Amino acid sequence: MDEDLKALSEDKINKMLKNFPGWGFHDNKISKEFELGKFMDCLTFVMRLAPFCESIDHHPDIHIFYSKVLFELQRFSIGGKVTERDFKVAEEIERLYKHITKQKP
Repeated sequence: MDEDLKALSEDKINKMLKNFPGWGFHDNKISKEFELGKFMDCLTFVMRLAPFCESIDHHPDIHIFYSKVLFELQRFSIGGKVTERDFKVAEEIERLYKHITKQKP
């Protein structure tokens, strides 16, 4: 098993979340909602994230609304638990969100 695919303890998850403002942990998932403004911005955000997720074999639950996107991260292959790979995805989501929102007029 890849080292980043081991289930993390709740204590470890909560410690790691300190580096991810706005992210929360419940129901064995880490999650955060991102405000983008318009529907097409939400779709663009998700489409730009998709290649990264595919490249590391991680497929988060993504809920797209008119002006926001909710990400819920957990690893289904180990029984729906949070792993370090979920945090890698969260980090990429944050990086991409900052990049996209910085470009808006």
